[in-house]
Amino acid sequence: MAKIDAFFKLMHEQGASDLHLVSGQPPALRIRGDMERIKYKTLDNDELKAMLYEIAPANKIKQFEETGDIDFGYEIPGVARYRSNFFMQKNGCGAVFRQIPEEIMTAEQLGLPGVISKLASLPRGLVLVTGPTGSGKSTTLAAIVDVANRNRKDHIITIEDPIEFVHQSRGCIVNHREVGIHTKSFSAALRGALREDPDIILVGEMRDLETISLAIEAASTGHLVFGTLHTMSAPKTIDRIIEVFPATEQAQIRSTLSDGIRAVISQVLFKRVDQKGLCVALEILIATPAARNLIREGKTHQIPSVIQTGKKYGMQLLDDAIMALFEKGWIAADDAYLKSNDKARFRAFIKNPPADFTEA
Repeated sequence: MAKIDAFFKLMHEQGASDLHLVSGQPPALRIRGDMERIKYKTLDNDELKAMLYEIAPANKIKQFEETGDIDFGYEIPGVARYRSNFFMQKNGCGAVFRQIPEEIMTAEQLGLPGVISKLASLPRGLVLVTGPTGSGKSTTLAAIVDVANRNRKDHIITIEDPIEFVHQSRGCIVNHREVGIHTKSFSAALRGALREDPDIILVGEMRDLETISLAIEAASTGHLVFGTLHTMSAPKTIDRIIEVFPATEQAQIRSTLSDGIRAVISQVLFKRVDQKGLCVALEILIATPAARNLIREGKTHQIPSVIQTGKKYGMQLLDDAIMALFEKGWIAADDAYLKSNDKARFRAFIKNPPADFTEA
């Protein structure tokens, strides 16, 4: 048993999502969104480095020594997997661990709308799950892939950095590939995946032009592709993809994307005030003909109108979802205000509204 495992055990007992170990400071846990110090001595750089190196693969230690940053997955069988990040900072080394439960929660357990599960049965196309870091994108994607794994008889390839949720092959054959260990990069893995007879491809992060281009190509050639982006709404997601490409290629990409896109889910996590736990607010865009036309014509600013009129398809605006959570008494008014797109809509509910509420 590694020395650091004691912190993971405490993390599990406290229901924490993240563990922070930083030289020059006591350890801390993130519990229900808030950082809480652990009653433990201030960590010394040499002691912490020895603790971290005990669980890191040799090639990752070498990379860390050279670059000052690494990501990898660490697993305690029967407890959980952890997405691990080591970094260098002013006082020495540091690390953050995000807990990834062994058990994959279903869409029903997560409280996701029924339309989310239906995305797992799509024959092809591109489905994007977006939101800020720590908003539960991986959890939502895992629930969708789990539906496909249980109900289809296909080949699923996941490409992640590092591997997070591990799916046991059920109806499908599932292959997990980790960037830096099993493949050089997202783009290299995607290029290879097209020759590996996949039906479903999960791309952990679409972070550069080549990866995005290959994902769109895969979705346009008969594959179902799931991916993530760090964007805050469906229109911003479409714009972000288009803007990655050179101006001379953007018209063509708009056309290709409009044909290939199937859905965009943008999500935000909230701390519940009525009980312990978290809840999620979702913006859902389903690629109806009207939505495709707006993408093709570069009129993404009109997408919210399509979402508003597309409720029968399961579409909803993020602010409508936030309002529903607020009216149920699940989330605080201040939280609703801070994480909404239309601040004016929630301004009346907070006790001390700021003087300027125009910031997005």
